[in-house]
Amino acid sequence: MTPMLIFAAIVGVVVLFLLATGLFTVNQQTRAIVERFGKYHAIAPPGLNFKVPIIDRISGRVTHRVRELEIKVESKTKDDVFVDLLIAVQFYVQESDDSVLAAHYKLMNPHQQISSYVFDTVRALVPDMLVDHVFSEKEKIAQAVKERLEDTMQQFGYTIIQSLVNDIQPDAKVKAAMNQVNASARMKEAAKNEAEAQKIRTIAEAEAEARAKELQGVGIARQRLAIANGLKESVEACAEAGISPEEATKMVLLTQHYDTVTSVGAHSKSTIMMIPYTPDGMSQVGDQITQALLVTNEAENPQPARREPQRRPVEPPG
Repeated sequence: MTPMLIFAAIVGVVVLFLLATGLFTVNQQTRAIVERFGKYHAIAPPGLNFKVPIIDRISGRVTHRVRELEIKVESKTKDDVFVDLLIAVQFYVQESDDSVLAAHYKLMNPHQQISSYVFDTVRALVPDMLVDHVFSEKEKIAQAVKERLEDTMQQFGYTIIQSLVNDIQPDAKVKAAMNQVNASARMKEAAKNEAEAQKIRTIAEAEAEARAKELQGVGIARQRLAIANGLKESVEACAEAGISPEEATKMVLLTQHYDTVTSVGAHSKSTIMMIPYTPDGMSQVGDQITQALLVTNEAENPQPARREPQRRPVEPPG
């Protein structure tokens, strides 16, 4: 092998070594920090880049993608209840060179830094709240965490997008007691509604019963009026035939008596039926009905009052 070929081979190996160690790629939404002899030299953008072998080195890579950090914080409320809050913080590194350098060189562990500020903010805010207010004011807690992190992390090149309270878990016994209180309140409300419904049903039933009795009374009054009119017409028909009212009344009552006995016997399953009956009792009932008919007749056809003749005073003999 000639010296020229040996030299060319050596040059080729050196070039390949330089290419293999000097060329590097950077992913999208990422920046690479290049140092020369341990000092910051340049920021490599996404794509194919070159660094001097042995002299330059890649110190680190900073991504601009949005990241989320979940932090579980335990704190005590104003009413001495321990709760666990799960805080989620969304953040990213700005794309400016100053922000990239600050994020790489100023913070050794950004996640630990963010967690410390979240712990400090939550434990300063939650102890002033009751456990019920922690649930209702979680937006206030999230906003306080975001404002605290924005003021602090801005100088390190980080932008805080959002802070969220994803979960609030009190102690198991306290949670069971809260559920029991809620269940008792709902049972009380259900009992109140049931009592109100029962009241409405009772009033409606009473009104219906009163209306039914009113209509029943009207029906009975009309029935009795019809019976009285029928008896009156029967007595008048008998009187026209030459029968006295007393005898006609007794005859009508006797006929109704037999009709009643026949009707009761037809609807009764017994073969023997005992009915108290005395002629005197019937006579007394007939007299009472006759008297009632006469009173009714006088009420419907009032007679003019008779005027008694005025008596002149008797003068003593003179």
